[in-house]
Formats: sequence, structure tokens, C-alpha cells
Amino acid sequence: MSAPPSPRPQGPEQRVFEAIREAILDHRLAPGTKLKEVALAELFAVSRATVRSVLARLGHLRLVDLRPNRGAVVATPSAEESRQVFEARRAIEGAIVAKVAATAARADVTALRAAVAAEQAAYAQGDERGGLRRSLDFHRRLAAMAGNSVLAGYLEELISRTPLIALAHRGQPPSPCGCDDHVALVGAIAARDPERAVRLMSEHIGHLERALNLERPPQPASLAEVFGLTAA
Repeated sequence: MSAPPSPRPQGPEQRVFEAIREAILDHRLAPGTKLKEVALAELFAVSRATVRSVLARLGHLRLVDLRPNRGAVVATPSAEESRQVFEARRAIEGAIVAKVAATAARADVTALRAAVAAEQAAYAQGDERGGLRRSLDFHRRLAAMAGNSVLAGYLEELISRTPLIALAHRGQPPSPCGCDDHVALVGAIAARDPERAVRLMSEHIGHLERALNLERPPQPASLAEVFGLTAA
């Protein structure tokens, strides 16, 4: 048997795109960080046109805000946008996990259990970044098993934005995604119980959302209340 072909080398644009994207997901670039074209071009030894194209791609994924005449910054999701992301995740991941629970083979369950074990090991070793990366990969793996590339594409955008939401609304990296939740989800999939799997996924996303400060500030009822005055 011939050896498998070697992976094709990345072009400069893809290399820079993945480096910046991973730095955002790993919390090395915080919300609001300026991304200057000249500095990035020098750092990665590429043209400014390449950097501009990379930033446009990151902007399409909503990981970067492109501000006319002011440059690009790492996105800072609003509380309302963040709530909408979690609402969308419930709908999309509910559909994904329902399909996986109905169709998963034994090998799929084994692979999911191995993924959760790797996630648990990373957190146990104090590797927060590695644990978070494996937590996100667990959700990606579920999407791949569902076999629906459209759902997987939507989910990729949503889970890529979740670490930014955590930093913007906690001021620190998120706590573990929820290894115990993942274990329970795999159990429901192994039992071929779509209804339970959907419920557990909804609860899991709720746990992530409640860990953040997304409460709407109380709105004053009137101008009189704003100024502490009563109408004449």
C-alpha cells in the first residue's frame, strides 16, 4: 500500500487567517484589540492586501469588527447579540444531537467518549486552552456525525463566537464547557434516546449562558424617573 499523500502546504492567506482565528478562540486576543494591517503584515511577512483579505474573512465570521476609516478590532459582542447566539445554538444543536442519537453507530459513541476523556484530561492537567479547544471540538464532532453540512456550517460560526462572548461578558476566559454535560449527552446518544439528548443539549447551553452577565439593565419607566422628579 502506498503512503497517503502529504497535506498540501497552506498559502500565506490561510496561514494568517488560522493564526489570528486561533488566537481569538484561545483568548490570546481579547475583544476590542486593534488589528493593524501594517503590524500584521510585518509580523507574518505578507502583503497588506493579504492581511486585508484575512480581516474581511474574519469580519464575515463576526470575529472581527471592520470600522470604516478606523481599522479592524476583535469583535465585542453585545448582550443582545450574545443571547441570540445561544438561542440559535439551542435550535441548531438540538437538531444535530437528535439526528446523531437516532443514527450513531457504536464506533461513533466510542469516538465521542474518547473526545470527552481527552477534554477531561486537559482540564485536569490545568490546560484551560486545550480543554476549551477540545470542548469546542466535541460540538464540531457531533455536527460532523449528523451529516448535515449546512447545520455544521452555521454551528461553526456560532461556536467560534462563543469564546468572545465569554470574554466580553465575564472579563475572563470561560469556565470548562461542561465535561459532565458532555458525558450525559454521550450517554443519551449511546441509549439512542433523541428526546433526552435534545433536552440535555438545551440544558447544557443554558448552563453556558447563565455563567455570563447578559441581564438587561432595568429601563426607566419615564423621564420623571430618570431625573428623580415628579410631573407637575
